[in-house]
Amino acid sequence: MGEVKGAQIDPKTWQVKYLEVKLAADAASRLGKKKRFGSSNVCVPVSVVNAVAGVITLTKSLDELESGKDIEESKD
Repeated sequence: MGEVKGAQIDPKTWQVKYLEVKLAADAASRLGKKKRFGSSNVCVPVSVVNAVAGVITLTKSLDELESGKDIEESKD
């Protein structure tokens, strides 16, 4: 899907709410987030994160993310 560039944390609870992901070109195109210049960043809720190691795996496929409202464009 892409590369994790950061996280958004709830300052009251200190819990990570979203991962900020720089989309790979093919994922950006499929998700309708492709920019003309540069790459798109999206916020992926941690509720779809399955595991974290050297690679983060999600509970949803790219097809499921494409058809849903789980991710949103990053404000950065």
